[in-house]
Amino acid sequence: MRLARLEYEGAARWGQIEGDTVHLTRGLSGERTGETVPLEGAALLAPAEPTKIVCVGRNYVNHIRELGNDTGGLPKEPGIFLKGPNALAEPGGTVPSPEWTESFHFEGELALVIGRRARNLRPDEALEAVLGYTCALDLTARDLQKTDLQWFRAKAADRFCPLGPWIETDLTPTDLRVVTRVNGETRQDGRTSHMIFDVVQILTYLTRYVTLEPGDVVLTGTPEGVGPLHRGDTVEVEVEGVGTLVTRIS
Repeated sequence: MRLARLEYEGAARWGQIEGDTVHLTRGLSGERTGETVPLEGAALLAPAEPTKIVCVGRNYVNHIRELGNDTGGLPKEPGIFLKGPNALAEPGGTVPSPEWTESFHFEGELALVIGRRARNLRPDEALEAVLGYTCALDLTARDLQKTDLQWFRAKAADRFCPLGPWIETDLTPTDLRVVTRVNGETRQDGRTSHMIFDVVQILTYLTRYVTLEPGDVVLTGTPEGVGPLHRGDTVEVEVEGVGTLVTRIS
């Protein structure tokens, strides 16, 4: 099932997508109201209402190498950083190119949306805590990432996490293709099977330290091929089995 969050009559609503139609529901997991909206032209919002966005850095070997971070060998555990809900941006939306960075980069990723409260997950129950999967664009001020003690400015600025276009609940995350295109040109083309830490490992690791709440988002890392963005660029992040997230840079 595909779950969408959209603006309808001045309010944020949830719905279930069937074909070209969004059936509005009473909340994320509620029953249908009988109201419908054509999917084409619907004002889609980021499909999550998180308390936090937890991100995994350096989770693909070739991405580690392209940034020159492989001198100490591969990571022994996931590298974690946070974005706040302020970083969310809607699918099909526009993100201003920040004036305070000279190296504004794209990173396309598979994202998880958490469906239930999760703490100290066991490997055999980790995927049960996931409501579904979507596409994410982890926008990064690369120059500030290199200079700052924490990645707050580099990763967590306003609208630095476009998400969408919807949540796909019926998906196995072990070997999905993740493609990023800029102005129609493929820049990243990886598979989740190439992750150093897979989804189960990420969730069991995270929930040892942090309780994940329903609606929280987990970004799983980006394949190699990251690069700069400029005003006027259009970025597409496509995850196999989910769809395509489109973001324009202004």
